[in-house]
Amino acid sequence: MSSVLSLPVTRASDTEEPFGRRHDALRQPYQLTTNPLLERQSARESSARSYPRRLPIALKRGRGIYVEDVEGRVFIDCLAGAGTLALGHNHPVVVQAIQQVLRDEIPLHTLDLTTPVKDEFVETLFSLLPPEFAKDARIQFCGPTGADAIEAALKLVKIATGRQTILSFHGAYHGMTQGTLNLMGNLGPKSAIGGLVSGVQFLPYPYEYRSPFGLDPNATMAASLHYIETVLSDPESGVPAPAGMVMEIVQGEGGVIPAPDAWVRGVREITQRVGVPLLVDEVQSGFGRTGKMFAFEHSGIVPDVLVLSKAIGGSLPLSVVVYRGELDQWRPGAHAGTFRGNQLAMAAGSATLRHIRAERLHEHAERMGARLRGYLAHLQRDHACIGDVRGRGLMIGMEMIDPDGALDALGQPSAAPALASRLQQACLQRGLILELGGRHGSVVRLLPPLIVTEKEVDHIAEIVAAGLEAVARHL
Repeated sequence: MSSVLSLPVTRASDTEEPFGRRHDALRQPYQLTTNPLLERQSARESSARSYPRRLPIALKRGRGIYVEDVEGRVFIDCLAGAGTLALGHNHPVVVQAIQQVLRDEIPLHTLDLTTPVKDEFVETLFSLLPPEFAKDARIQFCGPTGADAIEAALKLVKIATGRQTILSFHGAYHGMTQGTLNLMGNLGPKSAIGGLVSGVQFLPYPYEYRSPFGLDPNATMAASLHYIETVLSDPESGVPAPAGMVMEIVQGEGGVIPAPDAWVRGVREITQRVGVPLLVDEVQSGFGRTGKMFAFEHSGIVPDVLVLSKAIGGSLPLSVVVYRGELDQWRPGAHAGTFRGNQLAMAAGSATLRHIRAERLHEHAERMGARLRGYLAHLQRDHACIGDVRGRGLMIGMEMIDPDGALDALGQPSAAPALASRLQQACLQRGLILELGGRHGSVVRLLPPLIVTEKEVDHIAEIVAAGLEAVARHL
């Protein structure tokens, strides 16, 4: 691979071997066979299970960016709890924070009663926010998932504005509850459920590789802004005045699609001018993942509502909504949840956030992400099946296409979900856990922990290259 790429690649044999393992899966791929744990999981867990179908492994322990399964096979984890594990598995600062809570006999379950642990968490979080946002902000602790925080955010703006309609975007993903499915762009999970709540208007996202308007990138951005302006100002648009607009600065499950900074600024200007609260979902992109502490900071905007989860709990379940004080018009008990007082998660979250800031891991993520995207871009030159390489920081996507297939209605290359799935399996056999997403599941997604090193980035790129070569031999 080093002859293909311009950057010096560290060979797999040069990287640190975790758990005392010495097997080189790159040269001797794992044979992924079933075992009793997987068989019992298949027999007893619901048919709604998802990851085990694509990643048939049973994990035993984890350290840093690595996990080991019950067969003793070691994998690099570029799924990392769908971005939850900012510091990787069992980071010392997280383990120490959890152990301290247990030693101090702090109540583990407090509903929304305050504790010193909770107070420290709030102070730490607010210190990371832009000062102009933090000075008047309020925080609502939600149930332990990002979806519940989105539900809370929707209630918040509907109560504050007295309106009902919510604006969302093509390709959006905000959770899997009945309410958040309304905001989802992907039709698959919604198609089997009748009676979804009405009142969501979808808008075209500036997906530059697959323009919803069939235009080039700059024209796509301008057309999207013009369309949003029309929806909000045309008295014949058919869209009632909305309670809010919810968006991801980088769409994650939708295919790792970054919004152009100028477009984000344009959306913020429009929503401010017409008085529509802007809700930014940073459940996956927050806390250094994109190269900034928050993805919205790339464009210099400040949202009205910020939804946070995943990394905020330091690997444990936690979610919050932070919002401008003037929106704080709901009544006591308007949004509640039994497990919103997770003290272990708050302690682990505080430790994680402080460590990200102290070690400037957001800047490290920017450098490592640029390095990995550079490798993937080089691979794109030799593999016509790679249509696009994109992302921000360590939130990276590689869209697989059929270069010989028919073009779609907008003249764009056909997605290649089967090829993406084969590449995912080829990488898994070589010791790399990846996930898929995007239109038709054709985008290979990489979300390594923020602590990934240059050597580990090089090894990840080497495995992806080997996986592509293996897949190409069977095309």
